[in-house]
Amino acid sequence: MFVKICGTTSEEDALLAVALGADALGFIFAPSPRMVSPARVSDIVKRLPREILTIGVFRDEAPERVVAVVNQAGLGGAQLHGRETAEQSMYVRKRVRFLIKAFPAGDPNVARAAEYGADAIMIDSKNPGSGKVFDWELAEVPSGIRLMLAGGLDSANVAAAVAQVHPWGVDVATGVEASPGRKDPRKLRAFVVAARAAEHAANDTDPASDDTDELVDESELPFDQDDL
Repeated sequence: MFVKICGTTSEEDALLAVALGADALGFIFAPSPRMVSPARVSDIVKRLPREILTIGVFRDEAPERVVAVVNQAGLGGAQLHGRETAEQSMYVRKRVRFLIKAFPAGDPNVARAAEYGADAIMIDSKNPGSGKVFDWELAEVPSGIRLMLAGGLDSANVAAAVAQVHPWGVDVATGVEASPGRKDPRKLRAFVVAARAAEHAANDTDPASDDTDELVDESELPFDQDDL
């Protein structure tokens, strides 16, 4: 189970998430209470272990600027969380090491997910960052595509979400916060523990999911972690 902690705004919270077992951290560069500057993110990223995947989150930003900010901040990849076209997404993917393309639940464009060239497809609520859960029956992607589930997840519901959706990864922001942009250590720990436990439970009951760990092995990522 790939666990991404999004909306990170401080070095303290970044290091906390890493210490508690997060695989990836998200830094938001779109208008939001959690918005951060490339310079600040660059300082944080320099202090993180190389194996942590760092992702810049953008919404309807020019592809050229997305690539520029990712490189300026020293990030491992980008997350496009707006109405970006397949062409814009492909432009970014050719110039960054890892790309997540997010879609709101029920978006018909999910059926064309492969055209976006992303390493993973995220299904989120229609109001990102709202902390609201959507109908998980809408969390479907074409076969062979990695699914990341977001939208109102927390330690109380992530097990049920994993059991129903069987995602490759989960993403959380609001569900582990004390206030917008500030993580709550207890909520963060509880979420990571619950997500890992849900993964093991799913593996125990579904033999077809036994390769989940292999999917998140460093050899499966489209870049050498030592290059981060």
